[in-house]
Amino acid sequence: MREIDCEVAGARLLRWYDAHARAMPWRVGPADRAVGVRPDPYHVWLSEVMLQQTTVAAVRDYFRRFLARWPRVEDLAAAEDAAVMGEWAGLGYYARARNLLACARAVVRDHGGQFPKTVEGLRALPGVGPYTAAAVASIAFDAPAVVVDGNVERVCARLFAVQTPLPAAKPELVRLAGLLTPDLRPGDHAQAMMDLGATICTPRNPTCGICPLLGLCAGQAAGAAAELPRKLAKPVKPVRQGVVWVLQRPDGAVLVERRPERGLLGGMLGFPGDAWDGGGGPAPVSANWTDAGEVRHTFTHFHLQLRVMVATGAGNPERGGFMADFRPDDLPTVMRKAWDAATLRAVE
Repeated sequence: MREIDCEVAGARLLRWYDAHARAMPWRVGPADRAVGVRPDPYHVWLSEVMLQQTTVAAVRDYFRRFLARWPRVEDLAAAEDAAVMGEWAGLGYYARARNLLACARAVVRDHGGQFPKTVEGLRALPGVGPYTAAAVASIAFDAPAVVVDGNVERVCARLFAVQTPLPAAKPELVRLAGLLTPDLRPGDHAQAMMDLGATICTPRNPTCGICPLLGLCAGQAAGAAAELPRKLAKPVKPVRQGVVWVLQRPDGAVLVERRPERGLLGGMLGFPGDAWDGGGGPAPVSANWTDAGEVRHTFTHFHLQLRVMVATGAGNPERGGFMADFRPDDLPTVMRKAWDAATLRAVE
């Protein structure tokens, strides 16, 4: 690993950010920051929770809808769980939505609607981990916290030519990111690192020729930037099989159930199904079921092959209940795929 002049690197990075910062609905850009505009901690926190393991492009519209419906943390804290879960549908990693509500309520209940300004105070909130706490403290309050996401890991691995593969390299990359973090404008620095990783120091085909850190980057000097960070081979994901039953009454009401709060898709709306263990199981109500085909979906730890059974009828279901005001957009992605397969079969 080569020694880097961190002060020079940080200064270059901030100059680049001042000229090239991405415009985002939750961000206060460098020009506005320079004249005293401060980021709203609620906006910063909400965006950071949404952005976990999700792309900026996917989050923009969700963020705008959430703010339109719940413009303050007090509004979100007072929201019904089902309403928030419905707005979150399709964004994935649904435990984040449950943590979002728990955190908003704790901020209102325990802190008078004001987010703590320190990493330690933020870490004490429900569902706030090291990354989110550092990001909010840095961006919203200009605390010199070390913010490390996947983009920052990649920039540091290349800048310092770290050869240790991920995930073993994470502690070293956090240490190196700390060396780069300045006392002045740490929030802008954190966002500059993220922007650099997202737009120039990209996972594939980094555009080193226009990088503000050109000439300082040990990985680029060694001709190895595109190969870093090194990663251990990922284990093969297992494949699980399951079935769901999609039943619609003649009046249009749809049979649904709310999944248990804990576990996969916790608290989300869905169709009655089995345990996704290949065992099948009884239908929730007697009906003339037909096979609408299979949908596939990938979760963090496994691939799912889901058989969709569809029928029209009524009866007294053993599970769930009929929803007259059913909205497909309130479903998580895998259940929306099942609904699309069911409705396509109905059209045929």
